[in-house]
Amino acid sequence: MSQETTRARPLAERSLAVVADVGGTNTRVALSRGTAVEPGSIKRYRNADNASLEAVLSRYLDEVDARPEAACVAIAGPVRDGVGRLTNLDWEMSRDSIGAATGAATVAILNDLQAQGHALPFASADSFEEILPGTHGGTQGGAHAAKLVIGVGTGLNAALVYRLGDRTLVPPAEAGHVSLPVQSEEELRLLAWLARKHGTPGVEEVLSGRGFANLHAWICLEDGSGTPLAPDALMQAFHAGDPQAARAVALFVRLLGRYAGNLALIALPFGGIYFCGGVARHFGPMLCAQGFAEAFRDKGRFGPFMEQFAVSLVTDDYAALSGCAAHLAELETAQDA
Repeated sequence: MSQETTRARPLAERSLAVVADVGGTNTRVALSRGTAVEPGSIKRYRNADNASLEAVLSRYLDEVDARPEAACVAIAGPVRDGVGRLTNLDWEMSRDSIGAATGAATVAILNDLQAQGHALPFASADSFEEILPGTHGGTQGGAHAAKLVIGVGTGLNAALVYRLGDRTLVPPAEAGHVSLPVQSEEELRLLAWLARKHGTPGVEEVLSGRGFANLHAWICLEDGSGTPLAPDALMQAFHAGDPQAARAVALFVRLLGRYAGNLALIALPFGGIYFCGGVARHFGPMLCAQGFAEAFRDKGRFGPFMEQFAVSLVTDDYAALSGCAAHLAELETAQDA
């Protein structure tokens, strides 16, 4: 079958697939056909109530009485040679084990940021909220311009998204563990404190849920007063006008802008930069008011160059599921060609 014929095939005739977004606490599972997740098919499962991902998938398929031909899972952890392991939960899975649990002949395992990247080329405009306009980013960058997705949540990671012809390529990365980019005496003191706690600290130790709490704990230590707060309580304190919480927010945003700016210079994502994840959604509405643009563009003589890149927030909570579906659809197209 030619590629053109496969593209024209109605969605209802595409293979039934099961897709899953596996986090450290919950797993969401759905059915899909083509690039679309089937409405009403999404179910959520607490990982603590299940022995493995394979058990979750078997349970889901029994509940919906479905027998998929393909399966794709996105996991919050590294994937190599068809084997994935969650970073914050002792679950390991492979293409073979998922195939056995689901009966699917085509199986893929993606890192969760890879799945977010696979969703971008197929997402509708209402899946995004603009944070920072760019003179050459977003839709102005062209369909095949590189994109960059940055996930800020329980952990931190980033992934590049390329379109090669009609295929999407999202190389895996563990970009949340690069060294912390510090530039001032204050930030050097923060680095030294983190190093005493964590050894050589990566960026995730400040740009994640626990990273936000780390920043506030360090500010309390610097001041010699105040009580370190958990992330939710810390955000409530910020909205209530607490000055230490406000400093933690400003420092978080400054470091996030610098991190994103560094990645932008490495990757040149003229197709846009896209933040996703629970922590990113909490910070999204306040980023520019807290100095994100200034930190992002603080690159000396390359400051004007940085104005080309648009920055957006992914507001679709099910984007990772859509990315799994899109990846399987492209695999199916390649097999049919």
